[in-house]
Amino acid sequence: MFENLSERLERSLKILKGEGKITEVNVAETLKDVRKALLDADVNYKVAKNFTDTVKEKALGQNVLTAVRPSQLMVKIVHDELTALMGGDAVDINLDGRPAVILMSGLQGSGKTTMSGKLALMLKNKRHRHPLLVACDVYRPAAIEQLSVLAEQVGVPVYKEEGNKNPVEIAQNAIREAKAKSYDTVIIDTAGRLAIDEQMMQEIASIKEAIHPDEILFVVDAMTGQDAVNTAREFNERLDFNGVVLTKLDGDTRGGAALSIRSVVDKPIKFVGTGEKLDALDVFHPARMADRILGMGDIVSFVERAQEQYDEKEARELSKKLARNQFDFNDFLGQIAQIKKMGNVKDLMSMIPGVGKAIKDVDISDDAFKSIEAIIYSMTPKEREHPEIINSSRRERIARGSGTNIQEVNRLMKQFDEMRKMMKTVNATSKKKMSKSRH
Repeated sequence: MFENLSERLERSLKILKGEGKITEVNVAETLKDVRKALLDADVNYKVAKNFTDTVKEKALGQNVLTAVRPSQLMVKIVHDELTALMGGDAVDINLDGRPAVILMSGLQGSGKTTMSGKLALMLKNKRHRHPLLVACDVYRPAAIEQLSVLAEQVGVPVYKEEGNKNPVEIAQNAIREAKAKSYDTVIIDTAGRLAIDEQMMQEIASIKEAIHPDEILFVVDAMTGQDAVNTAREFNERLDFNGVVLTKLDGDTRGGAALSIRSVVDKPIKFVGTGEKLDALDVFHPARMADRILGMGDIVSFVERAQEQYDEKEARELSKKLARNQFDFNDFLGQIAQIKKMGNVKDLMSMIPGVGKAIKDVDISDDAFKSIEAIIYSMTPKEREHPEIINSSRRERIARGSGTNIQEVNRLMKQFDEMRKMMKTVNATSKKKMSKSRH
């Protein structure tokens, strides 16, 4: 996501490194490169031009402080303008209705049905809502079945009317059902359509007119580039939607849609899909995205994801074990499980400042922990609890049982031993500090 754009912007901003001051000449040279980088990332031409014009105006109007180098100032200005370009602040969805009705719209193949399931899961787990999914795609073969499977996976009920080909009627009946059974949120999945398909566009407009949704979300595939922006404009003219959901932002996308949509349709990006898993849905934060584009990482989102998986009781138990130097392979497995729940491993690492660029060309699979888990699962319960008893013959048996080799087992044992020593040292240091602070 944005890797090429990040690289190009970094190269462009290096032009100012070593310069004693900002001048019209070196700013023009830098921004010529910045504009080209934006256009290559599939940013709308007018958006790219307005962006660089604004940055130039602000850069030339600044007095550079002695403590700030011109390149640093330019990075700050570009960061601030990228944030403004993408909307400035995160915008929440409207859930005021009783029930709150959310209408999902989008092109065929944009990932709208999957996004409906992801949104239901997010609202259920993070907002403690009680959503009802509604199957209003009466045309695509197996669309109702797909939504039903998703609903089961996320633990949310689904409303469907087999044989009824009237989506307006289904939507109205679903809202009545939600009121009767006290569901506080209704998420209506509509048929994917082509912007040029007048009949289908009229149909979704009729659904809107009939149910008066609190929120209309337009789901668009980020990998379609400028086509995504053009389609958003056409849908907005017909539906006047409230916000955009960008899918496949984890793919090999140039990212221009994310940078252009807000300016072109004047509607905020509210959510981004960051992977195939059903919990891979994030609130869109423009400032954090600007950080990532400029290679600054996104440590806030990293910490938030960690906190979502944080279990206070487990943490207290782990702290006691560390104090007694009793951290074992069962605890290690628990930590791996928490990391895996946080999402795509490479995406997580790219949130850490300075790491994203270092791992750009490194292939980090989500199965990175597979061999480690296989080795640990091949240990007996006693071996997991008491790693010190694992001698050479036990290691050979573990290697055979896990389908790995003795070198891999030895490497894991060495790394685990070093980690235990480090944890013991950190724990002892923190206890000393606490003791000093008391006295």
